Amino acid sequence: MGYSVGQVAGFARVTVRTLHHYDEIGLLSPSGRSHAGHRRYDDADLDRLQRILFYRELGFPLDQVAVLIDDPDADPREHLRRQHELLSARIAELQKMAEAVEHAMEAKKMGINLTPEERFEVFGDHDPEQYAEEVQQRWGNTDAYRQSQARAARYTKADWQRMQDEATEWGARYRAAMADGEPPAGERAMDLAEEHRRQIGQWHYDCDHEMHRCLGDMYVADERFTAYFEAIAPGMAEHFRDAIHANAARNA
Repeated sequence: MGYSVGQVAGFARVTVRTLHHYDEIGLLSPSGRSHAGHRRYDDADLDRLQRILFYRELGFPLDQVAVLIDDPDADPREHLRRQHELLSARIAELQKMAEAVEHAMEAKKMGINLTPEERFEVFGDHDPEQYAEEVQQRWGNTDAYRQSQARAARYTKADWQRMQDEATEWGARYRAAMADGEPPAGERAMDLAEEHRRQIGQWHYDCDHEMHRCLGDMYVADERFTAYFEAIAPGMAEHFRDAIHANAARNA
C-alpha cells in the first residue's frame, strides 16, 4: 500500500505542500496511487526524498538537486566541493555576525551603546566593562543599580564624552585645591564633594549624603578606587573621603 503524503510529511518533517510541489516539478513523484487517486510513496521514494533533503540542507537549489540526482554525468563531488566552499564562506560571515550581536548584547546589558572605536575615544585605556560582573553581583538587586542601567542605556557617545569631560575637569579642580593646601573640611573641598555627589545623581542614580558617605569609605577601602583617585593627586583618596564626610555632616 505504501505511505500517504501525510505520513511521509511526518517522517521527513516537511509540509504536505512541499511534497506536492516536488511532485508538480517532477523532482519526487510518488510511485503509486491509491484506489481513490491519492499519492502513495514506497521505500525507494523515501530514499530519493532523503537525498533531496540532504542536498537542500546543504543549500542547493531545486534545479541543481534534480541534476545531481538524475543526471548520470553529473559529478556530485564537484558540486559538493563548490557548495562546501560557499557554505564555509557563509559560516565565516555568520560567525562575524554572531560576534557582532554578542558585542551589541553585552553593550546593551552594560548600557554602553558605543562601538569599540568610540569607547576608546571616550574612555581611553579604561575599560568601562572591566568590573561589570562584580558590580552586578554586589549591587544588581539595588534600586541604584537598576536606575543607573536604565539611564546609561539611553546615553549617546556625546553623553559619555560630556560625562568624562566633567569628571576630568572636576578632578583638575580638586587637585588644584589640594595643591593650595585646602583641608578636607574646608569650604572649597566640601563644595567639590557636594558637586561630585550631584554629578552621581545627574548621570547615574539618586545619591543622598549617607550613600555618598559610604562611597567615600569605599574609595579608600577598595584599592582600585584608591588607585583612580591617587592618579589624580597623591593622597586624594583619603582627602576626598574626609571631604565627603565633612560635607555630609554639614548637610545633616
